[in-house]
Amino acid sequence: MNEDRDFNETPDSERSNLENAENNISTDDSPNQEGIGEAVIGAAEVSAKTAKIFKKKKKSVDDEQNDKINELINDLQRTRADFENFRRQTEIQKSQYGNVVKFTTVKKMLPLLDDIERAIAANPDTLTPLAKSLEKTTKELGLTKIPSEAGVEFNPDLHDAVMVDGDGDTELVGETLRTGYYYENEVLRPTMVKVIKQ
Repeated sequence: MNEDRDFNETPDSERSNLENAENNISTDDSPNQEGIGEAVIGAAEVSAKTAKIFKKKKKSVDDEQNDKINELINDLQRTRADFENFRRQTEIQKSQYGNVVKFTTVKKMLPLLDDIERAIAANPDTLTPLAKSLEKTTKELGLTKIPSEAGVEFNPDLHDAVMVDGDGDTELVGETLRTGYYYENEVLRPTMVKVIKQ
């Protein structure tokens, strides 16, 4: 079907039928009821056919418009879904990057904490207030010490054994050589220990 045709355009054969019907009415001087009736019926048939063609054309155009609208809606929904996925992915990446930065920063502070602990151990009388302040600050930062007192069962996930004494089956922490820390409930650095086998 030719979409470029105007809705008001009538096919040639139907136009000639319509013109013949009009001629029959206008040229016939005698009041012939049959001729007029046939002309009217012919004109009505032509009008019905023309209306049917217009209706088909209109339906075809409406279908095309609906298809185009549905296609645009689908494109919009896909674009919206892609954007939501991109936004979520970006938020996850930002969160992961922020965690990496925090872990890296806190990890760089650990040697300083080790030095302060050694200073406190060497001068416990004068530096006891500093020890309390240090413990409070590390808790506020989300840092907590990994338990490693003498006699605690050795855990390779939490303890890094650098020396082993004895030949028994049970492995226990004998001495803490360097404090380990959790950061936000994850092991930031394992405790360096001497292990005793009993």
